[in-house]
Formats: sequence, C-alpha cells, structure tokens
Amino acid sequence: MGSEAIMIWSVLFGGIGIGFFMYGKKQRAVVPLFTGLALFIYPYFMTSVTMLIIVGIILIALPYFIRL
Repeated sequence: MGSEAIMIWSVLFGGIGIGFFMYGKKQRAVVPLFTGLALFIYPYFMTSVTMLIIVGIILIALPYFIRL
C-alpha cells in the first residue's frame, strides 16, 4: 500500500470531515465542527496508511463519546 492508498483514504476522511464540519456549523456544535476540521486537515501530515486509518477512525468516533 503506497501513496495511492493514502490518497484514497485522505479523500474519504476529508469527505467525512466536511460533513462533520457542515453539521457542526449548522447546529452550532463545537465538537463536530472541530472534528470536521481535524478530519480534513490531518491527512496532510500522515505518512503511514495504518496510522491514517487509526487516527481517522478515532476522530470519527470522537463526537459520539464527547457531547457538549
């Protein structure tokens, strides 16, 4: 798994991040808003596919466990 896999996973997590961001902005919810920002920014700093997937899954699950 090389750069193609990183690109595909980055696009997937970026799309999910945009959804979280728009939901957080519309509902004025802080956690989904910042989770969305993190989801479409963090793939730029990941070099390992495994770490990209692990961090992405953790960020996606974060709003479920943290409710403000």
